[in-house]
Amino acid sequence: MLRVTKLTDYATVVMTALAHGDDAVLSASELAERSGLEATTVAKVLKPLAQAGLVEGFRGANGGYRLARPAGDIGLIEIVEAMEGPLAMTECSVHTGNCGLEQSCGVRANWRRINDVVVEALRAVTLAQMLAPPPNEPPRRSIDLHLA
Repeated sequence: MLRVTKLTDYATVVMTALAHGDDAVLSASELAERSGLEATTVAKVLKPLAQAGLVEGFRGANGGYRLARPAGDIGLIEIVEAMEGPLAMTECSVHTGNCGLEQSCGVRANWRRINDVVVEALRAVTLAQMLAPPPNEPPRRSIDLHLA
């Protein structure tokens, strides 16, 4: 199963809380309250987000954090990579020399293609789009399992 780590998920939640802040500087405790996360978790995700240049930190009595750029300019891929490093569906999707089968592998090129598609999909979705309510989904069809 492919999934992002809990910390990456939490980082996205914290980033959306910052995006709702209308450029306000929010403390880690305010972000914890707004996001429903523990303050220690918020502090843990803010560090790599700041190192990646996605949030700005301010010291002092009125210190806190705010987005470094508008939410519409931040792609989800940036959050994922800030927390997890370069996205790689397989070990050889990004780095060469990590697999003994590399020279004779018939699927490596296809995994790289898939990796590129996933990266582009995450790049295409912005933090601002994550704030929007999900689009209306078509109603699910019910399946009649009644057997005569």
